[in-house]
Amino acid sequence: MKTIIVIGGSKGIGNAIIKKLLKHSKVINISRTSPEENHANLTHYNCDVTKEELPEIDTADGLIYCPGSINLKPISRLSIEDFKDDFEINVLGAVKAIQKYLPNLKNTNNPAILLFSTVAAKLGMPFHASIATSKAGVEGLVKSLGAELAPTIRINAIAPTVTNTQLASKLLRNDKMVENITERHPLKKFLNPEEVADMAEFLISNKSASMSGQIFEMDCGIVSFKI
Repeated sequence: MKTIIVIGGSKGIGNAIIKKLLKHSKVINISRTSPEENHANLTHYNCDVTKEELPEIDTADGLIYCPGSINLKPISRLSIEDFKDDFEINVLGAVKAIQKYLPNLKNTNNPAILLFSTVAAKLGMPFHASIATSKAGVEGLVKSLGAELAPTIRINAIAPTVTNTQLASKLLRNDKMVENITERHPLKKFLNPEEVADMAEFLISNKSASMSGQIFEMDCGIVSFKI
């Protein structure tokens, strides 16, 4: 049975990933709040990855870093601190986790790392300057480490569009906004956390053994198509 470290698994996409992985793997969740799940295969550590030391862990076959932010403001209202905060959550937190658990991953067979970007890193969207900058950093990290860690450790990222989570609740707060976001996507839908968790489960597994350094767009067509 594999052991997967999930950072930020108490809510949203991270929580959907935990639920998926618990069916066949041991999961070590690290987050500021504990998930509601109570399972024999689940271990939880309370920790703010940006401020506290990460816990010592004996073994790990995979690492999934889920924390993110949606800080949408016009550039005139974004402070330098906004950019720093988004970069710390999205990029430096991931770097900290990778550096901490890299020795654990190197000691297992077919280890994998999964990070998260956003469609806004490729599709120019108003008010996304800070988060798009940070997630572009995540994508650069994936590309660089994919080369550096090959062939021992694979690393990939998922770049989702709007996903129905608490983090995106401001974007989906009424029926009109839901309708507008649905219509903007060529597939006439946006994501639910379980869809993203399915992709995460695949990318952390041996089924994706030939994939590394890739950014997987889960975009419901919004980046890929002009219809």
